[in-house]
Amino acid sequence: MKKKNAIHLTVEEQNQLRSLTTAGTLNVRAMKRAQILLKADESADGPAWSDAAIATALDVHPLTVSGVRKRYRERGLSSVLQGRYTGHNQVVMTGEVEAHLIALVCGEVPAGQAKWTLQLLADQLVALGHVERISDETVRQTLKKTNLSRGSKPNGVSRRKPTPRS
Repeated sequence: MKKKNAIHLTVEEQNQLRSLTTAGTLNVRAMKRAQILLKADESADGPAWSDAAIATALDVHPLTVSGVRKRYRERGLSSVLQGRYTGHNQVVMTGEVEAHLIALVCGEVPAGQAKWTLQLLADQLVALGHVERISDETVRQTLKKTNLSRGSKPNGVSRRKPTPRS
């Protein structure tokens, strides 16, 4: 059965990874990734271990192994060995998206809702096409930064405090 993200290291990559793993200069995270690639190598002289076998041998989760495979196939060896990374690389909350979020919060609450929820705001931003995806946590952090309410009290311009008449 052919793997979705099969690893075929070149001789140069194999030599580079072997020298890096024996030199002791890599941090633990990069070392594990290098070892994963060496064990997953399906080239002619590679061991071609399964993800489960690699995960057991290196004491990592099988999803870590498949993630390293995918990262190597998509971005190459140097990307795999560099620091931390996540699956999300694009900034979702731009100034324009933030302006749309604020406009939503300041606008009318959808029918059948008492107030805006974080998930409802996130879903609405996606439905209106302002973002491809956004989490309710990103919405929460943005609203916290702007000190906006989600509907517990009126938004917009605050009333002036009454001043004592002389």
